[in-house]
Amino acid sequence: MNQPTEYKKRLTGKVAIITGATGGIGEATAKLFLQEGASVMLVARSAAKLNQTCGRLGASTHLAQFVADATDEAATEAAVLATVKTFGGVDILLANAGTEGAVKPIEALSMAEFEQVLRTNVIGVWLAMKYCVEPMKARGAGSMIALASISGVVGVANGAPYIASKHAVCGLIKTVALELGASKIRVNGIAPGPIDNRMIRSIETQLSPDNPDAVRDFFMTKIALQRYGTNEEVAQLALFLASDDASYCTGGIHMIDGGFTAA
Repeated sequence: MNQPTEYKKRLTGKVAIITGATGGIGEATAKLFLQEGASVMLVARSAAKLNQTCGRLGASTHLAQFVADATDEAATEAAVLATVKTFGGVDILLANAGTEGAVKPIEALSMAEFEQVLRTNVIGVWLAMKYCVEPMKARGAGSMIALASISGVVGVANGAPYIASKHAVCGLIKTVALELGASKIRVNGIAPGPIDNRMIRSIETQLSPDNPDAVRDFFMTKIALQRYGTNEEVAQLALFLASDDASYCTGGIHMIDGGFTAA
């Protein structure tokens, strides 16, 4: 009788950095990466939230944390160096730190509101990529994954800063993929549609403070699967892109939107 095949963890021996690690997608991905054998450095700007996230994930020699704002170059470099010191290298980057920012007409936006979104969503991703290049080259390969959005391929009224930032992230992903391909470093983007977490709640409330459920109902009419996605579903796509299963995937923007952009 054939013996059952033992499950092989997909990230055994790999080291991952996750920025924006205290958000829903960040935490769900960290949990999955740990289950799949990776060592994970959680990076976020709030020490209190990092402690809470680590508490939920459970104590482990394969889990560490580092406080760094995604827009702070010195702190980002330090987070990468701390990862190398703690776990011996870097194989995977999930550049997940991001903000939805202010949702309002373009003429009502302030310079500070627009700039803040670009700094977090674009410069933050670039900095994380920049400082992971050399550690990944030292390992002989790597996988960089950046959180884009369906907002990186479509326009949405009243969302100029976020839309502009995610279009920029998509361009950055494609450019860095071309630069790093010869070094066997793959660079991909994940483009979620509406995901059932804090960010979509904020967008719904900003668009319709008196009736956010109406916004949810409207979004549902645009989604072929007629539901929001989950943080865990996004994490599964991140796992695929981080693993050797995606060995021929680079420069792609991978949609996970329930069919939102299919029309």
